[in-house]
Amino acid sequence: MKIFFIGDIMGAPGRKAVAALLHKVVDQYAVDLVVANGENASGGMGLTAEVAEQLFQLGIDVITSGNHIWKHKEIQAYLDSTDRLLRPANYPPGTPGRGLTVIETAGGEPAAVMNLEGRIFMSPLECPFRTADRELAALSPHIKVILVDMHAEATSEKMALAWYLDGRVSAVIGTHTHVQTADDRLLPRGSGYLTDVGMTGPQDGVIGMDREVILTRFLSQLPQKFKVAGHNIQLQGVVLDIGADGRCRHLTRIQLPLEKSG
Repeated sequence: MKIFFIGDIMGAPGRKAVAALLHKVVDQYAVDLVVANGENASGGMGLTAEVAEQLFQLGIDVITSGNHIWKHKEIQAYLDSTDRLLRPANYPPGTPGRGLTVIETAGGEPAAVMNLEGRIFMSPLECPFRTADRELAALSPHIKVILVDMHAEATSEKMALAWYLDGRVSAVIGTHTHVQTADDRLLPRGSGYLTDVGMTGPQDGVIGMDREVILTRFLSQLPQKFKVAGHNIQLQGVVLDIGADGRCRHLTRIQLPLEKSG
């Protein structure tokens, strides 16, 4: 099975890149399943139901998220209405939505997608390690392909989770920091790993935001209204080649520029 995991989609520029370039990756790598982190797809922070539906129409099968998913209140009801948009599984009981879903690919194969959020430099949520144990224990043993989006600040926490889950999931892919890392690897027991999958959106800002706004904030220490940047737009992600046994065979990092993006 080939899974294309798209790095954090950043506002309208990120959606534009998905619309223009997703089909190229799907065709080139014969992708069976498309997953994307979409927590910043609406205006650079948060996600609305309308934008989520647009992303599904573009060919994304499952959307994962993170701490910014709660920016727009309307998303709470939408999270309860669909199993294709995830929020991190380690939020407290009673939180809208779910942190794991099982989806059938076009080829009829089942795959599970799990969303977790880190705790280092972030909110003190439930333990992502123990949450993963609980979610995996409830999953049917017949499901071999399992992708984990670990949405976290600290490289150490992402890497530790990958070692903890090695051999129990197909891949642990990090999101949140918006800078694609070059440490893609196969762990000894068959799990793929990448600290951060990158960002789909403008690369000439500061992690997606207009650099002049960010520079003003650093220099003045005064609050600034964030604005999504608009130049050097790329589609970033990783293609995972996963065998029938659920073991990852290969990872291919993707950095695909949108032509004439400025």
